[in-house]
Amino acid sequence: MSQEQKKLVEAITAMEDDFAKWYTDIVKKADLIDYSSVKGCMVIRPYGYAIWENIQKDLDRRFKETGHENVYMPLFIPESLLQKEKDHVEGFAPEVAWVTHGGDEKLTERLCVRPTSETLFCEHYSNIIESHRDLPKLYNQWCNVVRWEKTTRPFLRSREFLWQEGHTAHATKQEAVEETERMLNVYADFCRETLSMPVVKGRKTESDKFAGAKATYTIEALMHDGKALQAGTSHYFGDGFAKAFDITYTDKDNTLQYVHQTSWGVTTRLIGGMIMSHGDNNGLVVPPAVAPIQVIILPVAQHKAGVLEKARELKARLEKSFRVNIDDSDNSAGWKFAEYEMKGVPIRLEIGPRDIEKEQCVLVRRDNREKSFIKFSELESAIDAMLKDISVSLYEKALKNQNDRTYICHTADEIINVLSEKGDGFIKAMWCESEECEEKIKEQTGVGSRCIPFEQEALGDKCVCCGKPAKTMLYWGKSY
Repeated sequence: MSQEQKKLVEAITAMEDDFAKWYTDIVKKADLIDYSSVKGCMVIRPYGYAIWENIQKDLDRRFKETGHENVYMPLFIPESLLQKEKDHVEGFAPEVAWVTHGGDEKLTERLCVRPTSETLFCEHYSNIIESHRDLPKLYNQWCNVVRWEKTTRPFLRSREFLWQEGHTAHATKQEAVEETERMLNVYADFCRETLSMPVVKGRKTESDKFAGAKATYTIEALMHDGKALQAGTSHYFGDGFAKAFDITYTDKDNTLQYVHQTSWGVTTRLIGGMIMSHGDNNGLVVPPAVAPIQVIILPVAQHKAGVLEKARELKARLEKSFRVNIDDSDNSAGWKFAEYEMKGVPIRLEIGPRDIEKEQCVLVRRDNREKSFIKFSELESAIDAMLKDISVSLYEKALKNQNDRTYICHTADEIINVLSEKGDGFIKAMWCESEECEEKIKEQTGVGSRCIPFEQEALGDKCVCCGKPAKTMLYWGKSY
């Protein structure tokens, strides 16, 4: 390793020493974000935003394939509109930012800067839905939202963040429940196929569900350090919002009915999940599907005749199939190697005078640093196969981390001992479904409920807390 590479790597705190500091070092050194003058708000820099654009493009395709259309709602919500659904407004009240003045004039009614858009969609649906022929309404919105968080961390929790929020209206409970589960599966498939990130699918407990929802479903991912990340949620609202906002339709028998609604969303938090699932002590490791640059071409001894020309020729050829860039700056080779390791570019292509003589180049994988000598004639097929293998390898490595850090416990003392001996992770334990026991386990052990997994296991017949008959298996863990 050159001095330049050492210097860049030393600028990152080792994740084993301080995982939180490692994370913030990564997001800064890899040029994903910069801090702004507004506390808790971040500047998403071009490289970070390009990752979000690739996430957005992939998810948007999946949404449209399932029949959803994009819309845009206002940024501001009148206070009276927010107050219409009691549980919903109480759940968001502590995080709401309010606008009280327009210019120098005090507003006659405060405006909320949207923390989420349920009330706006409900108002709109009450205006446009009249008949069963108008259903279902399958809408999605890409936008920013504001939640006045007290403790913030880039991508994971910020006062303003980017997301998508789906809001749908259906004629029956069955259709709405099916939609809620379908969209959770879309998220889980996306995390697996695109972010190479394994997740556990399940339902939130009653105490942890979304404000105003009948049921909340979630995908939970486990990070390098053993903490859980709620990567996406999908909510079944029933007809509660419909009754509050008078969203009705006439059915085929000409009878007035309330619609059944859903809501679902993921945020720029997914970028944080990607970092903490795959990154290492040299920087980012970006899954190929969302990498802004899939192949970086680095000319070696570029001052020598023919090297730059060949590098540019390869770029023009490869960019027809992949996202490719070339670094022909006058920075040293060592600096370039370290820079693109830091940025997590999946494949580094090195080309120098000797390679040109042999009609080959060197491909170096970011995930395991394996080198391959590839003939020019075989480049496209070799890169395509390598990118696919990187995606699979990243997933398998993250899944191994999840499996190795998932523990079965039968008592609160077992949970405390496991966490003390092995560190954080998912705890699988039986539960009597008492909210009191759920809260007591959190107080005693420090782990909270993450989800009731769809894939249930009979790990015993007694509740991990009270010892009474258990009703369900629950995932517990510390979380971001």
